[in-house]
Amino acid sequence: MSDETAKVEFGRRSSGRSSGTRVPARPPGRPRSERAAQAILDATLDLLGETGVAGLSIEAVAARAGVGKTTIYRRWSGKDDLIIDALASLKAPAPEPLEESVREDLVAQLNATRATAGDMRSRCAIGLVMGEGDRYPHLVERFHADVVEPRREVLRGVLRRGVASGELRADLDVDAAAVLLSGAMMMTVRECPLGEQVPESAARRIVDLALDGLGGPRA
Repeated sequence: MSDETAKVEFGRRSSGRSSGTRVPARPPGRPRSERAAQAILDATLDLLGETGVAGLSIEAVAARAGVGKTTIYRRWSGKDDLIIDALASLKAPAPEPLEESVREDLVAQLNATRATAGDMRSRCAIGLVMGEGDRYPHLVERFHADVVEPRREVLRGVLRRGVASGELRADLDVDAAAVLLSGAMMMTVRECPLGEQVPESAARRIVDLALDGLGGPRA
């Protein structure tokens, strides 16, 4: 047997082809690590609703998710990081502004808030954390910095564009306007009876009402 033939034969044996051994293919669906991460986040949210922040532990999350603690610590340094990521997973990314109409972009942003904040699990988990703000101020601060603030900055960007284009008045307080809009939607969601959905028309009503005072007359 020549050297080249031997190399080919070795390669075949190494791959299992010569013996008929089949290399198992990756199962369909999400990779195992991704499925494990989602199970951990789901378990965290479930336990938040059942025990609150104080009763939640890495051990309990691992047991509920069916993983080892080391699997959790590979991704998260501790309980706070895990809770923040779990809460963030409830919120879809803020939609990219189309930059055609400030009014329509604002409606789209508030509709995204309505859709995610109106989810029953989201309302319970976020309400629980915010309700425990006095006991865990650092957690609330991180929630605002990591989850709330990035979405609000998108809203501020739309408002700044409106000021630059003349769609909104030049002396607009962008920060106050962003709080006014997002706060109005969050309060609308909170006051909606459990089990019911805030209608899509709510976002447009809030934006129209705000722009009557923030901008010029509608075309």
